[in-house]
Amino acid sequence: MTKKSVLQQARAAYQPKLPSVLWGPVKAVKGEPTQSVGDQEEIKKLFPNTYGLPELEFVKDTDASKKKTGKPAKFNVGVILSGGQAPGGHNVICGLFDGLKALNKENRLYGFLMGPGGLVDHKYKELTASFINDYRNTGGFDMIGSGRTKLETPEQFEKGLEIIKELDIRAIVIIGGDDSNTNAAVLAEYYKAKNVPVQVLGCPKTIDGDLKNEWIETSFGFDTATKVYSELIGNIERDANSAKKYWHFMKLMGRSASHIALECALKTQPNYCIVSEEVEAKNMTLNDIVADIAKVVAQRAADGNNFGSVLVPEGLIEFIPAMKKLIAQLNDMLAEHPEIKQMEPDAQHKFVVDHLTKENVEAFNSLPVDVQRQLSLDRDPHGNVQVSLIETEKLLSDMVEKKLEQMKENGEYVGKFSALHHFFGYEGRCADPSNFDADYCYALGYNAAQLVNCGATGYMSSIRNLAKPSIQWIAGGIPITMMFNMEQRNGKQKPVIRKALVDLNGRPFQVFAQHRAKWARETCYVYPGPVQYFGPDEVCNQTSKTLYYEQEGK
Repeated sequence: MTKKSVLQQARAAYQPKLPSVLWGPVKAVKGEPTQSVGDQEEIKKLFPNTYGLPELEFVKDTDASKKKTGKPAKFNVGVILSGGQAPGGHNVICGLFDGLKALNKENRLYGFLMGPGGLVDHKYKELTASFINDYRNTGGFDMIGSGRTKLETPEQFEKGLEIIKELDIRAIVIIGGDDSNTNAAVLAEYYKAKNVPVQVLGCPKTIDGDLKNEWIETSFGFDTATKVYSELIGNIERDANSAKKYWHFMKLMGRSASHIALECALKTQPNYCIVSEEVEAKNMTLNDIVADIAKVVAQRAADGNNFGSVLVPEGLIEFIPAMKKLIAQLNDMLAEHPEIKQMEPDAQHKFVVDHLTKENVEAFNSLPVDVQRQLSLDRDPHGNVQVSLIETEKLLSDMVEKKLEQMKENGEYVGKFSALHHFFGYEGRCADPSNFDADYCYALGYNAAQLVNCGATGYMSSIRNLAKPSIQWIAGGIPITMMFNMEQRNGKQKPVIRKALVDLNGRPFQVFAQHRAKWARETCYVYPGPVQYFGPDEVCNQTSKTLYYEQEGK
């Protein structure tokens, strides 16, 4: 590693805190058999060997000292970082390493390089103590790199099995989001069906916060990323309040849910924050959203405030009902006619318009040409629209400006409107993890070592009770299949982990809804400042507002 900054040197000395249950020998207590959150019969048929597994909870093994078992068996483990980066990924690996060594000092950990592709291509590195120590409490995934290769074919599974056997690996731990953990479940099922003694486990990663449920209370990285974004938003709000002449439109990561936007709104109290799930629930159009923002701009202008802040979730376009229908038809069209991607722009536009329904043609033609093209062509490896490439914040501000011009002509607006644009995405993905994420990630990895030790496969590492001090956290594992439902991907029905959307009846949204009218009219900005690593608990050991309101704030 290159020369360390002063902060890196100080953070290297930080010792993440573990739940007390993981201090020493544990045993797994089995709960009741589980079932998937939806499409139970279809999921059961696809995963006959790993469906219906019980939840696992670790408790202290008070009889361990009485057992005459001798030295625990030695085993090797492989670890993969999959998908986009999230603060704390290195600490998951550090926790996994320390957990393995606590079980048996001869246990070895291998990191597969650049994501799942490293397993298939047999590119790996043994992770030793001297190597790992450089990465403790650091951001990024540069320890072993990450990638987006999907593990979904028998050929890939068999290629991976070759290196697994060569290195005498007992388990693979995949650190990733919903798609990556879906792949982990598919891989676990394949090896189980073939009676191959290889365990596959997952760890919940995504700054978007949409990999959550009763057992995964938050995905790692969300806490740090939202603190980083909130610092930037607060800085911009202070600038807006100083210059008093700009409206700042800020797009935030979160393609499938608005957890990041909502959390940042609770932290910074902007004048306007769009929550995509509310847009969908109210069947709002793009024009409805624009009219609502223009109304707030006009109200503030009437008070002499020609400035403000607007938070826009990255995935907004996909939640507007008319756009959602359009995208669904475009997805099917692309799956059926892949040749669209090779057409010239004019021919492509004609083909698309000729094949869309009348309703979808109207929605399609209402968009700027560059947005039409992005919706028609650009897809990520999972077949999703690359919403981060769509400049929604500029689209909205342009439409708001036109709306205000109409309002001015009708005598409904007196003021000046000047917009600036920002997209906060990569800024938050590789920050040094907050104390919460440093602790949480380390515990997830340490816990994964115990899941390997107890023979679990097809499970996700689970640490719960997270709003309490870490000593009280609950450790265990949940079957990945219990989070599954069937969804349309690339024109086909596939099993995937159901994404967790913002609950409009949940307390975090209700607190936001209770205060947003006041925040819209008045200037109530909060300036959180940077992520704090040192100081009193109320400064450096706060959980996210979302987690607080969901658990402690009841």
